[in-house]
Amino acid sequence: MLPDIHRNESVFTWAAPPLKFGHGAIDEIGAEVAAMGAKSALVLTDPGVRGTGFPDRVREGLLGAGLKAEVFDRVAVEPTDRSIAEAVAFAREREWDCFVAVGGGSAIDTAKAVNLLTTHPGDLLDFVTPPIGAGKAPWLPLKPLIAVPTTAGTGSESTTICVVDLLDLHLKAGVSHPKLRPSLAVVDPVTTMSLPPQVTAASGMDVLCHALESFTSLRYDAKPAPEDPMRRPAFCGGNPISDTWCEAALRLVGQSLRKAVCSGRDLGARSAMALASTYAGTGFGNAGTHLPHANAYPIAGAVRGYRAEGYPEMPMVPHGQAVSVTAPAVFRWTYPADPERHLRAAEILSGQRFTATDGAEALPQVLTELMRDIEIPAGLRGFGYTEDDIDTLTEGTLKQTRQLAVVPRPLDRRAVAAVFSASL
Repeated sequence: MLPDIHRNESVFTWAAPPLKFGHGAIDEIGAEVAAMGAKSALVLTDPGVRGTGFPDRVREGLLGAGLKAEVFDRVAVEPTDRSIAEAVAFAREREWDCFVAVGGGSAIDTAKAVNLLTTHPGDLLDFVTPPIGAGKAPWLPLKPLIAVPTTAGTGSESTTICVVDLLDLHLKAGVSHPKLRPSLAVVDPVTTMSLPPQVTAASGMDVLCHALESFTSLRYDAKPAPEDPMRRPAFCGGNPISDTWCEAALRLVGQSLRKAVCSGRDLGARSAMALASTYAGTGFGNAGTHLPHANAYPIAGAVRGYRAEGYPEMPMVPHGQAVSVTAPAVFRWTYPADPERHLRAAEILSGQRFTATDGAEALPQVLTELMRDIEIPAGLRGFGYTEDDIDTLTEGTLKQTRQLAVVPRPLDRRAVAAVFSASL
């Protein structure tokens, strides 16, 4: 018998891929793929990451384990529907038993899309979350996918989510389904040592927003019970297990992000941030991100001329910058939904003590100070946006139904516009 849809949810789900973490873990990938019974593997990466030597190191390990292996290195730094189509076309030239993504969220998300579109008929928009796409669920088996993050940021190695920039729509959107979650996450902190400060800072703010948004998201038991319990969304809302991972991530970010940005060769700080990224990924991959991430998609998708230091020479707002720029205003707005939880987050992140008298300003203050210290842009004007863009940005946010489903306060167009106005 189906649950009464007028009742609240009483069940939450939680899942994460197996994890191999530590210095030298990248050299064990060949043995792991061989143990899966695979005979061939396609390594997906971008030109910058290939320049570090890590993708070819993975390929050599695969060859050494007796597999056929090749590297595709044309992943876009911010994956688009066009760059994914190119990767899919390359992958379809032969049959691959396994995919290995080496890079940041761009490489891992591209590999998820390649895995989906080489095992299923149709195109990307068939699977993108409504109302932008058709929201189809994968119905066939996918191939094993090994995710090897080289940034401490996206957490994509733990999640069911693939994010893509839809160029003609000037909008980012996502595909989300449990079948997209990688089969194995291999996290080797050494791969992050060469990241420039600006990329380290942006990636670290992505980790932080993952943890904060999940920790403050709508609780799973405040959501309506599903009509079909077998079709619960991947973002099930805040829950005790995700809370544990998010608190651990917040603590590590507060202790190590500044040090990782300022002293990039500090292996201890790099290892702590890699662990924080994994913790946050296992948290938000189940509870869900909310308004800062929903805002980030139109911010990144509608950008015109902004070029980020430390990134390729192209108009783009790096994801970590796009997510964090509205975060102080968002958490000021969400504070009434759960004051105690917001104060707790501020305390864990800063190591300071806050009380109710500090109120809604505590967490935004901690965030603003951290962003200033690691030189993250503090306002939308820095990306070239003005008051004239608020309607466009608001409209883009309101299309992000996956994130909006776990926003902890009732949300309307006026509230979204007010957050963007406060973030100029």
